[in-house]
Amino acid sequence: MGILRVLNGHINPNRLSQLSSFLNQINGRCMASYEKYAVHKDIEKIRNIGISAHIDSGKTTLTERILYYTGRIDQMHEVKGKDNVGAVMDSMELERQRGITIQSAATYTIWRDHNINIIDTPGHVDFTVEVERALRVLDGAVLVLCAVGGVQSQTLTVNRQMKRYDVPCLAFINKLDRMGANPDKVLHQMRTKMAHNAAFIQLPIGRESETKGIIDVITQKAIFFEGQYGEVVTSGEIPQDMKDEALAKRQELIEHLSNVDETLGEFFLNESTPKEQDIKDAVRRACLKRTFTPVLVGTALKNKGVQPLLDAVLDYLPHPGEVTNYALREKSNAKPEKILLDPARDGQKPFLGLAFKLELGKFGQLTYFRCYQGKLEKGQSIYNTRNRKKIRIARLVRLHSNQMEDVTAVYAGDIFALFGVDCASGDTFVDNSKLDLSMESIYVPDPVISMSIAPKSNKDRDNFAKGIARFTKEDPTFRFFWDDDNKESIVSGMGELHLEIYAQRLEREYNCPVILGKPKVSFRETLVAPCNFNYIHKKQSGGAGQYARVIGTMEPLPPHQNTQIIFSDETVGTNVPKVFVPGVDKGFKAMCNKGLLTGHKITGVKFRLVDGAHHIVDSSEYAFQLAGQGAVRQVFEDGSWSILEPIMYVEITVPEEFQGTIMGQMTKRKGLIIGTDGNDGWVTLHGEVPLNEMFGYSGELRSSTQGKGEFTMEYCRYSPCNPEVQERLIREYQESLGQYQQKKKN
Repeated sequence: MGILRVLNGHINPNRLSQLSSFLNQINGRCMASYEKYAVHKDIEKIRNIGISAHIDSGKTTLTERILYYTGRIDQMHEVKGKDNVGAVMDSMELERQRGITIQSAATYTIWRDHNINIIDTPGHVDFTVEVERALRVLDGAVLVLCAVGGVQSQTLTVNRQMKRYDVPCLAFINKLDRMGANPDKVLHQMRTKMAHNAAFIQLPIGRESETKGIIDVITQKAIFFEGQYGEVVTSGEIPQDMKDEALAKRQELIEHLSNVDETLGEFFLNESTPKEQDIKDAVRRACLKRTFTPVLVGTALKNKGVQPLLDAVLDYLPHPGEVTNYALREKSNAKPEKILLDPARDGQKPFLGLAFKLELGKFGQLTYFRCYQGKLEKGQSIYNTRNRKKIRIARLVRLHSNQMEDVTAVYAGDIFALFGVDCASGDTFVDNSKLDLSMESIYVPDPVISMSIAPKSNKDRDNFAKGIARFTKEDPTFRFFWDDDNKESIVSGMGELHLEIYAQRLEREYNCPVILGKPKVSFRETLVAPCNFNYIHKKQSGGAGQYARVIGTMEPLPPHQNTQIIFSDETVGTNVPKVFVPGVDKGFKAMCNKGLLTGHKITGVKFRLVDGAHHIVDSSEYAFQLAGQGAVRQVFEDGSWSILEPIMYVEITVPEEFQGTIMGQMTKRKGLIIGTDGNDGWVTLHGEVPLNEMFGYSGELRSSTQGKGEFTMEYCRYSPCNPEVQERLIREYQESLGQYQQKKKN
């Protein structure tokens, strides 16, 4: 309206009246949209879901269709579209260019008068923590599978994450329009590879380019998607040639449900036919218990099957009141007490929320929250239970990708964001400083790859420090540290792409080009056989002396525990007073941070303290700490050591004619092929390969398969490396030590 006041007297009064009317319409539309999404809903009308899958299964395209059909956006854009706009949920420029999701993005929309909070997550294994923290706060998930690729490596990872947080899920077999689409094969893989009790609740009418619609197995109706963008949903009779198959799949569905649901089991045993609602109720009950996975079909790109998926989300996935969430109350010298949280949206209970993601945007730090209990209003104060800091809520927003919409209050079950909150990912917030509760934090996998990093120009060091500080705070799997031995900065992450993306973001967002050095793999050192130690630490050089003696054994742990270190106090009597035992533990663990063979961490060992001796005056915890360190050095001199290297599970998909070439490449890289799958001219090889041998493989794969091959890998386990690699690592470490000593002398 300020514009109109400025223009008054400068343009035709009739044109001014038209412009005023137009601006009023826009303002009215915005207010109506705001009011529509800001309406407070009952808990039964809330859904918090995540869209998760293997890379390139169509998650972001599916989310784009969901937002369009629910009226949240006016136009649909493709992930790698010709119009260069990109999907709404891929708001980062790098995401639009590469056609992949890098950061999880949150939005909320309305379908059938239900609020649906959606988080679109990345599919690439390098960004797995984005999936991890999204599933931590969600009540349900849609597991998207490609009708051609089926169950792939990252699908298995996502499945493990859902199991870790007990997240019920629907399966959506996408890309029915692709050549070689085979939903029956995908269902078989879900049952065998993922151990899901799964069955179709929908069937496709036609395959590949002939996909016309879907059949609802429960209602025995055909569903078609008409109109320019498939927005007109019509139902009709099942095609004559598919009626038998539809009835058979309905019976198969009832059998699978009868195995896990007592009510439907009675129908099955009595040989009576359940009604539609009986089957739907059984699907919901079994889905909430994670004993059954309903399988839906469609093709998001061709606008088929999305609206029935939204109906299934409301019908079968839980609302926040059906999910059990606990907070922990710490107790001294006892296990934390579990406190059941009340998800009622009446705001009567004290507020409790979890910060699950941090993001630094143009308006400052944005912290994503899930409200688990109570109500939070603008202007209220909350407390961080970790550091007891008080924060006043100046602005409360809900998110639609990178757009923010202000709200005055949020309730249990809502996903929202706050500005200017100084906290870490996984912190719990309450509205009462005396409420000593905290929620279980988010599982963060350890990085598997390290690279040296340095700004190209020294004048960019300030921007470099700002960028690194931001990225390490936002992403707990992205680590940065200074290697004092090699005098270089090291970044660690989940893969080459992970580190490459952050290098590009430093250049784009902070105008700081960087140089990434050759990746350094996280090798580990371990004992081969048990070795005894008997170490005495003595220091008598005037003043208070030091004396400590430790006796015991260091022994290797079994292979499934070779990434752990264990300290065991097995002393009897008072030779080593209990007050000094923590010192030995500290000394042992300090030595495990940097092994003596190659400088890598020591893992897979157990330190058994059996006996020792102390002096009434000269002994102290510090003296026993030094004795613990000396004992590890003694075992290094006397024991037999080996180096462990990370082994990756690798999945390579190539046309059949390149199978022999790829198998040769795997053998050359010391890999082991453990299985192959073939499908319509394509073959998928499953293997285990040392991470140290996989650097630069993406280029080699592309060049040897005419750009058609693709591969994914994820951490599998640590295993002893071969003797020549061990010798080379020891030699390089000794040379670097020699150079370092020479520098110190000079």
